[in-house]
This record gives sequence, structure tokens and C-alpha cells, in this order.
Amino acid sequence: MKAGELRHRVTFEKKVVTNDPVSNEELVSWVEFATVWAAVKDLSVREFISAQSTQSEVTCRIVVRYREGFDATMRARHDGRIYNLHGILRDPVSGKEYLTFPASEGTNDG
Repeated sequence: MKAGELRHRVTFEKKVVTNDPVSNEELVSWVEFATVWAAVKDLSVREFISAQSTQSEVTCRIVVRYREGFDATMRARHDGRIYNLHGILRDPVSGKEYLTFPASEGTNDG
């Protein structure tokens, strides 16, 4: 992956669930994990059609340099949009150069 392709600032957030002490309801909030340079790429038409045929919601992929701590329960924010992550794919050579997150556009609720 060339550094010039990582031209988007993407913030990854972790989900935090707490209980309201008064109502005992679950409260969901999102806490920033990391803001990194990334490549946000829409799926090609062929990839999009293939994803739809398998009932997948994936509409784009987010690629970042390898870093410990990422997991598929996180979400990403970029350019005013929220993306739900659908897994983590390591690079095929060493597994420690970059990570690819298949993603779909999400909403701001928990």
C-alpha cells in the first residue's frame, strides 16, 4: 500500500455500554480509539453486485496501516459519515502491513 493512497482522516470508535443507575437502562456511547490516515474506497460495481448476491451490506472498504487493538465491533467516522465495520482482513503477505475493513454506512444510534 502506497502512503499517498492513505489520504482520508478516519476516526475509529469503540462502543461503551454502561447502566444508568436510576433507570437501570443500558446507555450506549462511542469513545474514540484512534484517528488515522486511511483509504476509503467504494466497492466496484462487480464487487457491489457480488456483495448483494450474498445478502451483504458492505458498500466500501477502509484500509489503514497495521496497528494493534482494532476489532470488528468498532465503527469508523469519516467526512460526516458513520461506517459499521463487518470484519478485519489482514494483508496477505505478512499480516502486519495493513488492515482492510469491509464496511457499510451506518447511523448515529447505538
